[in-house]
Amino acid sequence: MLNTVRLAAASGGAAVDPIARFLLAVAVIVLLSHLLGALLGRIGQPLVVGEILGGLLLGPSALGWVWPSAQAWLLPSEVVSTLDMAAQLGLVTFMFLLGCELRVERTGRLGNRAVGATILGGMGLPFLVGVGVAAAAPTLLKGSTPSQAGYVFFIGLTMSVTALPVLARILVDLRMDRSPLGSLALAGAAVGDGVAWLALTVILAVTGSGGTLHIAATIGMTLALVALTALVVRPLLAALVRRAEQRPGAERLLPLLLVGAIGYAALTHLLGLHPVIGAFLFGTAVPRDSAVTTWMNQQLQGFTLAVLLPLFFAGVGLHVSVSALGLNPWTWLAFAGLVLAAILSKIIGAGGAARLIGTPRNESLRFGVLMNCRGVTELVVAGIGWQFHLISTTGLTVLVLMALITTAMTGPLLKALGVRAPSADRPAPRPRETAHAAAASATTGASGASGASVGPLVQGPGTAG
Repeated sequence: MLNTVRLAAASGGAAVDPIARFLLAVAVIVLLSHLLGALLGRIGQPLVVGEILGGLLLGPSALGWVWPSAQAWLLPSEVVSTLDMAAQLGLVTFMFLLGCELRVERTGRLGNRAVGATILGGMGLPFLVGVGVAAAAPTLLKGSTPSQAGYVFFIGLTMSVTALPVLARILVDLRMDRSPLGSLALAGAAVGDGVAWLALTVILAVTGSGGTLHIAATIGMTLALVALTALVVRPLLAALVRRAEQRPGAERLLPLLLVGAIGYAALTHLLGLHPVIGAFLFGTAVPRDSAVTTWMNQQLQGFTLAVLLPLFFAGVGLHVSVSALGLNPWTWLAFAGLVLAAILSKIIGAGGAARLIGTPRNESLRFGVLMNCRGVTELVVAGIGWQFHLISTTGLTVLVLMALITTAMTGPLLKALGVRAPSADRPAPRPRETAHAAAASATTGASGASGASVGPLVQGPGTAG
């Protein structure tokens, strides 16, 4: 078998049908991603860590370095192009689902003062640190973009994001999703996600090709699309969902919503932005707390999370090269310093803000660790920055490794801070419980359904307990 693979790799695989090779590549990517996810899950790591590692192992950092001919045979340029297209579809669907799950309106139960403070601390300090790092090292991670300001603000943004889906999964695994701390973390991550995508939209608009008039037109059309979504599309979708719930055949709404998400993605792409921004925006217009919406999420999540999203991780991994950091020890020292700055700014910023609103010291530290989880959101943002030439291949490599490190360290740090293993009184979560379910249970628990009081953790108007 090994000799057959070696022979095929050496011959370039000219006789292999392109469709067969594409399907083989998909099978290898999905199998490797989930195998690593399952193995790392045994030591308490979220599935996304294994998926990221799977993408890295298939890229130039591992397979391309150890056995370049095998990588060239398995992932030739035409297969990679097709995989990228499939990954974009998966990413659009994933961001649409994330938009559907965003529940900013529920943060009022936790207190606007509390959520505002944690957002300012959890995003503000890391953003300023990132801006400072990029300004101090103007070419360290920079791509070919002529906009220095766009590069600087983009690095600040990458330092400030938190991965809502991964965070929700970690909280569910640790049975913290119903706790006051989990409620605040999910609320902060939800609002932070909205702020991050809004900021990325502005950065991409400002750094796009064209003069001042073109930039102003892009921003104006984007704002018009946001207003249209809030004032027209959202009420229209609410009416459609209500009508669908009252009649048989509600499943017919699924393709309509998918077409809307893909159409929005295409529209924002034509505006010079990334398609995921449009998909996310359309998702925010879909009504929450609807049986039809819940059913739709369940239908889309399986294939998207199991197949399409690993293709995105593999696509990112194919463009990541650890060798881009070189052998210069000063380069690796700079990388370590950047990652350390990202970690400390998140933990200190978010934890300090939680401490200021009356959270006990240990709980504040745990909150900072939770907000330090960057996960898939960091990968998506980094990939967009690389596509728009805001960062170089070295920059993409650094940000992907930072996402991997900050995500992998979340669980162990929480356990080191005294978060106990799950008790047997609650059933084990499903393998892919989503941010929607976690956010719903967290806000319910915070308001008293689970017997937890938010009072000791959160203070301010609108606080339950």
